[in-house]
Amino acid sequence: MALDKSKLETGIRQLLEDMMKREENSFDEFANRLATVIDTYVKEGEIEYLGGLANSGGAVTGTIQGTIK
Repeated sequence: MALDKSKLETGIRQLLEDMMKREENSFDEFANRLATVIDTYVKEGEIEYLGGLANSGGAVTGTIQGTIK
């Protein structure tokens, strides 16, 4: 699945709205939930491998050619 920036923005916006309803600040909760939103976003990305790596029975060598979607 390709990265969806609007989905990330929605997740951050919802987190901020939830946190503003609180009577007490919770920096730890905010940091944890923001990290989760970002982690989920990044894990949805795909790498499109086009080539560039070689293996002749040893270590893989070369420069990867590809893009992150």
